[in-house]
Amino acid sequence: MRNDRYYSLNLNIRGIGQSPTLAINELSKQLQAKGKHVYPMGLGQSPFPVPSPVVEALKMHAHEKDYLAVNGLDILRKSVARFHRQIDGVDISSRNVLIGPGSKELMFLLQLVYYGDIILPTPCWVSYAPQAKIVGRNIRLIHTTFENKWLITPEQLESYLTGENDKYRPRLLVLNYPSNPHGGTYSSEELTRIARVAQKHEIIILSDEIYGQLHHKGRHISIARFYPERTIISSGLSKWCGAGGWRLGTFAFPSTLAWLMNSMAAVASETYTSVSTPIQYAAEQAFQGGIVIERYLCHARRILSYIGKRSTEILTNSGIRVHPPDGAFYLFIDFSQCSEKLIPKGIIDSNILCAKLLDETGVAILPGGSFQRPAEELTARLAYVNFDGSKALATSETIPLSERLPEDFGNYCCASVFEAIHKIVEWLN
Repeated sequence: MRNDRYYSLNLNIRGIGQSPTLAINELSKQLQAKGKHVYPMGLGQSPFPVPSPVVEALKMHAHEKDYLAVNGLDILRKSVARFHRQIDGVDISSRNVLIGPGSKELMFLLQLVYYGDIILPTPCWVSYAPQAKIVGRNIRLIHTTFENKWLITPEQLESYLTGENDKYRPRLLVLNYPSNPHGGTYSSEELTRIARVAQKHEIIILSDEIYGQLHHKGRHISIARFYPERTIISSGLSKWCGAGGWRLGTFAFPSTLAWLMNSMAAVASETYTSVSTPIQYAAEQAFQGGIVIERYLCHARRILSYIGKRSTEILTNSGIRVHPPDGAFYLFIDFSQCSEKLIPKGIIDSNILCAKLLDETGVAILPGGSFQRPAEELTARLAYVNFDGSKALATSETIPLSERLPEDFGNYCCASVFEAIHKIVEWLN
């Protein structure tokens, strides 16, 4: 008989499965291997290639094999600090930059060393809440609404913070924009007002700006401009540089939170030691920027904006609620107005909705429940990344940036995306 003493799990781990984004990606591949035609729109992986100067930098430094300092390569930290100063207008010092194996790992370390409640506006990225649960943090969800474009309002935040019994408890607000899962972002005025509330209550903000450079109009604004003393900026290579599998993330701290960075670095030294050396040299080239990377970003933004707007039009014209994205490559779809068609089919929550959609159409998207929305809410996230990014970039480069992409661009470069969108509409009707 098995002795369960030897098979016990930490209580914080029980009930946590594989990350939904990774699980849907593996399921999509399994179904494809069995011959099913699948539209893989579950995993938010950039479809674009890594910019050529960054690839060349990786090749050039492939022979580098020594361990680096746990905080990161000095020239990379300087480039990241310069990036935030020039692009975001935030006074960041290189000594307050921490390099990690993906921003996901850095977020986990932050929650591990910072003993405070985690405030999450929902819908939110799939890993924030599970990470907090793993390390035993209290999770406070603030549900946003479709009417407010799924964005938290200063009034919501103020109401929540004021209603807390212990207003002096340590708290960390995770603000992600352009957002995964809905692609929305905040205006300068909205960020200013949110910053005032945060400042009043002395909370720390983790500003997850991993999609900042994929703002469709190139106008991303960091909340650190308005609340520099307690805002940590998260970035990395995975989204705007197309290098998700390279696993490199960055945290930029204000000097007032150096104690927090040092605590994270101490834990990092006992876990992953340091980030891959060749990858750090390549990342230095990415954050250094240059005309090639700037043109790459301009074309990527134009392509993603084109797909987002056209997809939104198709869905809204069919009675499905969705907001056009301001950045990134996601749509957060609200099927609630289609409930009269869905409930008779036994579709009473977002998990069933996505399971039936995949089974009957091959379209793989993630349920709203994975993003901390109520399970019975008929919402889902669609990542419109199932197209050939290299082909789309090459085609876009033949069209002046001063012009719009032609109507037939989608048929030639992104047909699979729009096939999936039409499949959803046909399935509903």
